[in-house]
Amino acid sequence: MRKLHTILASASLAGSLLVTSGVANATVKHPAKATSAAAACVTAHASSLHQAKTLTIATDNPVYEPWFSKNKPTNGKGYESAFAYALATELGFTQKQVKWVTVPFDSSYQPGAKSFDFDLNEVSYTDARAQVVSFSKSYYDVTQSIIALKTNRIVKHHTQADLKTYHYGDQIGTTGYDFIVNNLKPTAAPSVYNTLEDAVLALKAKQIDAIVVDTPTGQYMASDWSGEFAKGTATQVGQFGATGEHFGALFQKDSPLVACVNLGIDQLNAKKTIKALQAKYLGIYNKVPKIKP
Repeated sequence: MRKLHTILASASLAGSLLVTSGVANATVKHPAKATSAAAACVTAHASSLHQAKTLTIATDNPVYEPWFSKNKPTNGKGYESAFAYALATELGFTQKQVKWVTVPFDSSYQPGAKSFDFDLNEVSYTDARAQVVSFSKSYYDVTQSIIALKTNRIVKHHTQADLKTYHYGDQIGTTGYDFIVNNLKPTAAPSVYNTLEDAVLALKAKQIDAIVVDTPTGQYMASDWSGEFAKGTATQVGQFGATGEHFGALFQKDSPLVACVNLGIDQLNAKKTIKALQAKYLGIYNKVPKIKP
């Protein structure tokens, strides 16, 4: 996953547009305290907490829809914020015992001591990152998608053979770039940019045909209300099937708290809380058409 470092113009509107019907409108209730295997695990490893009797969670600033709402991780809205508070409950913390700290995305997976218990920031697990930090189980399985201008040939012509013929661009070191190289395998080497903003500028200038980003970010970028593109000029061509990429909570290497969070995720899955939160905040992405790399 890569981060979009510009503040998108209408983020607050995005939250309201991402809620779907049925289970999506249900309120996920979290009791003030939980007695569970996950909570017992935290008690056993209390000395590993960054701050006593506090769950310290890191994320970037700014943070974006649909992962967070209105750039406020503390409000419990948006998928990652809501997930964080549900997980905290399973771990035995009240909402008042949750503390958020700011850590830039690119710094989160650098080696060394951490100023948090874990980081939630759409960080994809990779073998390279796992050499220097630890990850929890998946809390969201990621798909990648193609973003292009509506006038580009790729919008209507994207068979497996077609996809090899386009000139792609992406931010260096991202899973989107890796997907282009390893899965699309275009005949022309993709252009590499230092930031996602630079890749977007190249796309707008028609220097490249398309970029590849995770599906939720791509849907938001291509929407008319994001402000990234002139209204009606960009589109999400389609998303690819699951490749095993997933977001995990990120920890200092070999933190004992990884086991506790994994237990908490298991408990949330058993209660179908994660499924409900994904339906509420991420359900719209199921409608993005599937294409084959």
